[in-house]
Amino acid sequence: MKPRRRKHGRRSPLASVALVLTGLLMTGGAYALFTAATPASASVDLTSTQTIQEGKKLFAANCATCHGLNLAGSDSGPSLIGVGAAAVDFQVGTGRMPLAKDAAQAPDKPPVFNDTQVKQLAGYVASISPGPGIPAASNLTLTGDATKGAELFRINCAMCHNVAGAGGALTEGKYAPNLMETSPSHIYEAMLTGPQNMPVFNDDNITPQEKQDIITALKTQSKSETVGGFALGSLGPVAEGLFIWIFGLGAVVAFTVWLTAKAN
Repeated sequence: MKPRRRKHGRRSPLASVALVLTGLLMTGGAYALFTAATPASASVDLTSTQTIQEGKKLFAANCATCHGLNLAGSDSGPSLIGVGAAAVDFQVGTGRMPLAKDAAQAPDKPPVFNDTQVKQLAGYVASISPGPGIPAASNLTLTGDATKGAELFRINCAMCHNVAGAGGALTEGKYAPNLMETSPSHIYEAMLTGPQNMPVFNDDNITPQEKQDIITALKTQSKSETVGGFALGSLGPVAEGLFIWIFGLGAVVAFTVWLTAKAN
């Protein structure tokens, strides 16, 4: 019986698979280039009528249950009168709001809304009652004096956030968060609005230039290498002492047991 010959001009199944994979790779590459060239969100005018109207819709659907349609608050949420766009941008932009469940403190988590929607909510709240605004880009250039900023941070912030900005425990289950991954705009907004247990550092307490110095110091430190070995979370002598107690003394005890066993 003669072997069956493949008909000329018929495409191999492997060729079809290769064609599909090539198409997927080209599509994915084109999409990646497009998204890289396109900003994540266009600049949003917080005072425009469209921004405020869109923010009003988002607020009514997602926030009014706790904060009230008139922003006056309720038993489930505080009043938002006078908090300003900065507080909304911080709380919603860091995922702290909407609050997932009652807790001693609202944790930061992936935000529910995209950046445009966050700005729309901020614009709507600010339109009802003005308050601290979102910091200008000129205040977030990271060109401040890192040395002066580190000194200001030690004086005003290190008692809660740790001298390395690694955060720390407070009372009643509350805590000061780690600042190493926090964006410059959110750090600035936190100083302006005093979220959670944090005091408010308005421009009379810490000037805009000094705020930029502090942010510059934090971001410079976050990029610095740990020259002393393991950072151990940069939590200071407690973590370091615990490490030595467990591993250092543990090694000494193990070595002593081994010597005793050898002697016997």
